Amino acid sequence: MELNPQIVWTALPSGEVDHMSERWSLWTGHDGSGPRWVDGLHEEDREMALAAWRQAIATGEPYDVEYRLRMRSGEARWVRSRAYPRLDASGEILKWYGTTEDTNERKLAEDELVRLNETLEMRILERTAELVRAQEALRQSQKLEAMGQLTGGVAHDFNNLLTPIIGSLDILQRRGAGDERTRPLIEGALQAAERAKTLVQRLLAFARRQPLQPTSVDLAVLIEGMADLIASTCGPRIQVVTRAPHDLPAACADANQIEMAVLNLAVNARDAMPEGGRLIISASLDDIGDDHVSRLPPARYLRLTVQDSGIGMDAETLARAIEPFFSTKGIGKGTGLGLSMVHGLTAQLGGSLALESAQGAGTRADLWLPLAETAAVPAGKVVPEERGLGKGAVLLVDDEQLVRVSTAEMLTDLGYMVVPANSAEAALALLGGGIQPNLLVTDNLMPGMTGVELALSAPIRAMEMPVVLMSGYTEDQRTTAGFVRLNKPFRRAELANALAKAVQKTPVNETLGGK
Repeated sequence: MELNPQIVWTALPSGEVDHMSERWSLWTGHDGSGPRWVDGLHEEDREMALAAWRQAIATGEPYDVEYRLRMRSGEARWVRSRAYPRLDASGEILKWYGTTEDTNERKLAEDELVRLNETLEMRILERTAELVRAQEALRQSQKLEAMGQLTGGVAHDFNNLLTPIIGSLDILQRRGAGDERTRPLIEGALQAAERAKTLVQRLLAFARRQPLQPTSVDLAVLIEGMADLIASTCGPRIQVVTRAPHDLPAACADANQIEMAVLNLAVNARDAMPEGGRLIISASLDDIGDDHVSRLPPARYLRLTVQDSGIGMDAETLARAIEPFFSTKGIGKGTGLGLSMVHGLTAQLGGSLALESAQGAGTRADLWLPLAETAAVPAGKVVPEERGLGKGAVLLVDDEQLVRVSTAEMLTDLGYMVVPANSAEAALALLGGGIQPNLLVTDNLMPGMTGVELALSAPIRAMEMPVVLMSGYTEDQRTTAGFVRLNKPFRRAELANALAKAVQKTPVNETLGGK
């Protein structure tokens, strides 16, 4: 019996162990007979094993339990004890016969399998959650992209509508048209049109199609320069704090657009703190790694943060915050384009916007901007200087009749002779018919041939003609590089300056510029 790898034992009907094979004492160092057999069990398992043994004695049911032994070495080792009663003819228990076998390897393997299954389940849950988040991010991205396409197209159409309105009103105002009662109406209409132009620029910002002039921008200087304006905008009940180290590298950004973005965020913060509060505007360096909230490629970026202590947003509002025209403000108190403009601007610059907010906990807006390759150079305000009268003939191409008419009137007002065409193909036909214009002013996106394709055509290139590209929004600059751009809508002064720049870029035609 002692050769048996199992421990064999017997017990009286009362449950007292009356025999335990020697292997028990070899394993545990304790005598297994009598009530002291429990001394060989692991301290944490004794009560459980005894309770199961008492239950078996009371009911006569077989005893089957797993517990740990405390080995001589101090090691804990799993075993399985089983015992069955031997009954007399009347069903009374005569004796208990049991065995205890080493199950340590199997038990550890089972526990490891359970742990691996739990880990696998946890990983599946984590991956499922990641997939749900990724799908939601993709859905949101696709939704914003679709809205961007829609708003970009609408903004382009509005710019085509605003171009003749602003151009015509500008000409009427310059000519002093109307009497004393009419002139204020013209001025008011022009101001309203300029406000509409600003609104369209915000739409283009969301669609990432606004004209930008990225340069090296010192965010510390920009923030300090805006501090007084923001403080006066927010009022005395809001404490404005600025934090921007002067040793930060320059950001690659459009300073004017970043100022507008910060001002928009500050106004939102002010409106979220009707009882007053604290507004913090800061700039810092941020090393972005994989799976960052900005979803930007890993690199070093500049982070511009605008944080308030206002009422915050609930999850539903936060999810829709950057949608164009979505606003929680009352009618007439906001366009719902502020955050969408900031989102589009940062994306167009190669950065990102992230919002963090909770009801009663304020809102934090983080803008990540790429680093500039060169240091920021302080620049003064440049006041556009309108050129004098031009001379020569301008080939004017635009598929929108109202744009052609108003632009032709401005060109005539500037001293040019105008040859209009409603398409690039019509312009080429005019050139083939023998006309010899000195300049080309053309819309870019038109049915059929584009303005760029027209400018690169053989007749135009052969004549070394200065070119001005008009556009309702920003196209890929790789396709428009080398041409002077004129963003719609525009006034006469902007048109004159664009023509002068085009002439300066074409030395053979320098005599055609303003006097």
